[in-house]
Amino acid sequence: MNQERIIAALKGCGLKVTPQRIAVLDAVINLNNHPTAENVTDYIKSNHPNISTGTVYKTLEALVKCDIIKKVKTDADIMRYDAIVEKHHHLYCADSERIEDFVDPELDKMLENYLKDKKIRNFTIKDIKLQIVGKFSDIKKTKDKERINDIP
Repeated sequence: MNQERIIAALKGCGLKVTPQRIAVLDAVINLNNHPTAENVTDYIKSNHPNISTGTVYKTLEALVKCDIIKKVKTDADIMRYDAIVEKHHHLYCADSERIEDFVDPELDKMLENYLKDKKIRNFTIKDIKLQIVGKFSDIKKTKDKERINDIP
């Protein structure tokens, strides 16, 4: 997402456009690996050395509240952030903390139909997010920029 689209996204949800908000959203997008708030802070420190961790956290929460980014919680209770807001699930490796996106419309439909058929009383489903926990065969401590769209 280029800077013009970042500005449009911020304006579109009524947020004031500030250099800090642009930098935080740009970092989440460019890191492309479900970064933590600390990862975002480290990434933008070179261009914004005076930005505080508190500002990063507040900005991330404002972006989540506006549905510009999503939160992803790991099994280790670490909050990560995702710039892809379109429907998708996650493959999570607890050994390496690696998270990869997993897109499968067939799975989406199957889950929707299954839950619709269950007719859960007094509960309205707004969204279904699946986190599949396992182990990648190519465990790397560094985060890939690749997206996984298929499980072999």
